[in-house]
Amino acid sequence: MIGDDDLRDCFAMFALAGLLIRGNNKLIEIPEGAYEMADAMLEARNKEPEQEVGIVAAKTRRRK
Repeated sequence: MIGDDDLRDCFAMFALAGLLIRGNNKLIEIPEGAYEMADAMLEARNKEPEQEVGIVAAKTRRRK
């Protein structure tokens, strides 16, 4: 099973690739930025979803 540290490294890898492709960062700031993004992704992953209310909460089924 993948642990949180492994998942953080994986997220950082993808963030690093995105930062390198964008190319508008200083090379020294890229690794720190990648791990900041990875931490934000882990935080969003562990966040409880908000309860839907109103008409948005009513999900209709469509016939195929």
